[in-house]
Amino acid sequence: MFKFFRTALILIFCISNLISQESAIEIKVEGEGPDVIFLPGFACPGEVWQDLVSEIKLTHTCHSVSYAGFVGVEAFNGPWLSGIINELETYILKETINPILIGHSLGGTLALKIGVDQKVEIQHIVSIDGLASVGALVIPNFSPDLLLYDSPQNMRMLNMEHDDFVDLANMMAESMVLDSSHYQLISNWIIDSDRNTYVYGYTDLLKLDLRNDLSKLEVSVSIIAATYPYGKDTVAKTFKEQFKNLNDYELYYAENSGHFIMLDQPIWLMNILKEILNHNLHKVSSK
Repeated sequence: MFKFFRTALILIFCISNLISQESAIEIKVEGEGPDVIFLPGFACPGEVWQDLVSEIKLTHTCHSVSYAGFVGVEAFNGPWLSGIINELETYILKETINPILIGHSLGGTLALKIGVDQKVEIQHIVSIDGLASVGALVIPNFSPDLLLYDSPQNMRMLNMEHDDFVDLANMMAESMVLDSSHYQLISNWIIDSDRNTYVYGYTDLLKLDLRNDLSKLEVSVSIIAATYPYGKDTVAKTFKEQFKNLNDYELYYAENSGHFIMLDQPIWLMNILKEILNHNLHKVSSK
């Protein structure tokens, strides 16, 4: 099965490059050793991982992904989320790697989607405050089919004045990290995004529902959940409900941390990731 998808995806990749040089992703590679792909959250650049990568690259090859339309990367002329997924799967096949996927937020959801697709071989998934279905968490009576790209909410966001969008970005930044020294950084990432990508890309994310498909995953998953602002009990209930169809996973709780765990609890997160990476390294070497 992998050989079939490998040939098909590489062919699609080559044909699309003949039509357009645009890409849905940019990837920076550093280090040497077993491969780790870092997938950032929505509206975030690959540099969100820089402190972690600076140490992990000493023992692993780190592939840091940035998405089209965010923080200086040119917007993508095509279906955004499916474009990212297709190019990531093609990249893994083309580079003939068997990586661990580490994703934050949207990146965690993308990692799960790649695992569910079973088009490429991966070793393990680490989802950092990422969900199987963001839409189910934020929308009552959620159904992907009810989410429209030309909805009144999307039109208001697209037509929002710059100053109003800045205010929104500031409010969102303050809700996602406890350390106030990072407010402006996160806010700037949101403000610097391509507005169409921000609006329609978020609709892509909301429509993606992997909850039932998680039973297809054949690799183990490490889930790291932030406890702020809802508290550990509420977070535990949410994550266990979202991942109830997942066969093999371990759930870690990041205490005293907002959504951006790598900014609020960088040392704790580094230690957890090292533990996970070392465990998988020993698991592979013992086979």
